[in-house]
Amino acid sequence: MEGVNQVVIDEARWQVVLAREVCSNERFVYAVRSTGVYCRPGCPSKRPRRENVMFFPVPDAAEKAGFRPCRRCRPQSARPASPQLDMIGKACHLMEQRAEMPLTLSELGKELEVSPYHLERTFKRFLGITPREYGDALRLERLKSSLRDDRDVTTALYEAGFGSSRGLYERAPEHLGMTPATYRRGGRGMEISYTTAHSPLGRLLVARTERGICAVSLGDSDAGLVEELRAEYSEATIHRDNGRLGLWVSALVAHLCGSRPELDLPLDVRATAFQRRVWQELRKIPYGETRSYSQIAQALGQPKAARAVANACAANPAALVIPCHRVVRDGGESGGYRWGAERKQALLSRESLAKV
Repeated sequence: MEGVNQVVIDEARWQVVLAREVCSNERFVYAVRSTGVYCRPGCPSKRPRRENVMFFPVPDAAEKAGFRPCRRCRPQSARPASPQLDMIGKACHLMEQRAEMPLTLSELGKELEVSPYHLERTFKRFLGITPREYGDALRLERLKSSLRDDRDVTTALYEAGFGSSRGLYERAPEHLGMTPATYRRGGRGMEISYTTAHSPLGRLLVARTERGICAVSLGDSDAGLVEELRAEYSEATIHRDNGRLGLWVSALVAHLCGSRPELDLPLDVRATAFQRRVWQELRKIPYGETRSYSQIAQALGQPKAARAVANACAANPAALVIPCHRVVRDGGESGGYRWGAERKQALLSRESLAKV
């Protein structure tokens, strides 16, 4: 399962890079294919695209792969070791070794000779997730790997470390976006229904699975919105269904018109652990109010993760239901929006006036 664990480890490393975390972290460096340069996690340079990034455990490995050191952060120069990061590294290693028999936080603390509270707080500060969430991610990746290898669901769930099928099926919609059996078939057989309607901000598309809303999009044309939906769920069966989605569409249009400030609609969206935490925080922002990316990062206990918060907002698949439009820049400017900066400004203006 080395390859499976690596997926989870690299995702955690990427969150550290986005947060520009402590430069003394010597547990890895990241290299950028498009520039041929490798950096420390805390390098102040502009963040690259995720698809261009590779991770290496030490600078020598990056240089052997043909990358040259960054002149700004000088990753080849030795830095003092970080006790906190060393502890996190040992914790991750223990969880990776025991993923099939998950350690509790107390057991993990005993192994490392630290208090569970200190371990969880430090882990969350540096990686943005708790040890439990990291362990969950390890097990989900083991599960995905087993399902891709065509193992039956029962065998895969026990090999991945799930004690019962109930625990797996309760978490599957949140983490996989579908049941394990559907994931095993590469998403084939998953049914998504959608409808489109006119709204005060242009065309509105709402799509759902049997568990809840999987997409809410705003755009200029139905064709463009449907094309994006099909690209996002390329293996699913997608069809129009105006009837079943009528109530949700009405609620969203009423929300846009200011007559229904609160939206409490069921969601079925896929997300990383960090994205889930950001989106949950966004849903707490009251109607008519805003928060800055930095404020959201502070609320998550990761004050340096403002850029990572912005990326999570940009990845939001459900406009309005997850109100990412209520997150603005530190200076008060509205900032970017997946469905257009003008729409974001219009949303903020409408909500502000309705609040008065």
